[in-house]
Amino acid sequence: METIDVIAAVAFGLALLHTVATKFFEQLAHRIPRHAGLLHLLGEVEVVFGFWAFVLIGVMAVVSGGEKALEYAETRQFIEPLFVFVIMVVAASRPVLVSIEALVAILAKWMPLDTAVAQVWLCLAVVPLIGSLITEPAAMTLAALMLAPLVFRAGMPEWLKYGALGALFVNVSIGGTLTSFAAPPVLMVATTWNWSSAFMAATFGWKAAVAVLINATAITFLLRRHLGGKPSKTVEELRVPTLVRAIHLAFLVGVVAFAHHPVIFLGLFMLFLGFTQAYARYQNQLILKEALLVAFFLAGLVVLGGMQQWWLQPIVSSLQPTALFFGALGLTAITDNAALTYLGSLTEGMSDAAKYMLVAGAVAGGGLTVIANAPNPAGVALLRKGFNDESIGAGGLLCGALAPTLVAALMFLL
Repeated sequence: METIDVIAAVAFGLALLHTVATKFFEQLAHRIPRHAGLLHLLGEVEVVFGFWAFVLIGVMAVVSGGEKALEYAETRQFIEPLFVFVIMVVAASRPVLVSIEALVAILAKWMPLDTAVAQVWLCLAVVPLIGSLITEPAAMTLAALMLAPLVFRAGMPEWLKYGALGALFVNVSIGGTLTSFAAPPVLMVATTWNWSSAFMAATFGWKAAVAVLINATAITFLLRRHLGGKPSKTVEELRVPTLVRAIHLAFLVGVVAFAHHPVIFLGLFMLFLGFTQAYARYQNQLILKEALLVAFFLAGLVVLGGMQQWWLQPIVSSLQPTALFFGALGLTAITDNAALTYLGSLTEGMSDAAKYMLVAGAVAGGGLTVIANAPNPAGVALLRKGFNDESIGAGGLLCGALAPTLVAALMFLL
């Protein structure tokens, strides 16, 4: 352990405290209009880790030298932030959203429930499970955009909003475990431990699916009296030619297929931007700002998290399987679950039981905080305007996610 390691741990801790205090900064901005711009910036949860990452690089330059600081920053892997940025923009485009809304509308008509209730249940149950095919960030983006006008709106009790948000975050975190490529914490270990999609579906997937259905049903039951009225936009309200939809879905599939090859998926993204300009009449405004903020958040987490191995890995490697499950679940609340499983993949001699418990705990705890799972910042960016002060409190999210997390944990412990 060197001095810079301690400094990095302190910066990481301060960033965690900052994420808890973002709602305070937003409230302070209303009280002190003179500095509202700066306070609003500090209240943006997506800015927090990027801000403290720059602080760390600056301190590292002073303590260890500028070359060392630059070398560290340039050796980080930023593929995940880049991918999340691209997949958010593509998945939130009007043709893709209309296509998924059409599917949800068709399924909702077949269900013996009020249309709005059925749509909410489908967004909380089916869309997170589809994340196993289109990746978790895409599932989070689509679910958040469809749920926003139904649940995260004026008139909905605040505690129910946090309950729905917690259920959504947990369901997306565990809903991507039916395959070996959709959930970031699974992706980190799949190649090293030879976990195929068939293995994931048989070992994790069916348990995750049951937990997702339980969580979605429970929160929809609590929401039912506050739904009703006009459902989310129908297919007729958002007509888009079939060919345009097909091309957008092809872009989405292409980005997912080349998720580990930034040269390819960024090239596809450039073509996508050109296509949206050529057919602007079928587009809504692209969510470039929200996606950039989320990418900045994740990039900051990559920089800060890269220097936490010295204290995290001994914890991961020293615990027995059952203790490792609860340790991973708890640690996920204060660090990215993909980083946690990556550290596990570096530990030699782990038993099959320990491997299972590490990943199970990491994905089960993926909804407890904003930083617990990579898609969570995307959900926050798209849904925070539906909450009081247009910000999401860390305490409210934690309370909202506790019950869904318990359901997921019990299923994985079977």
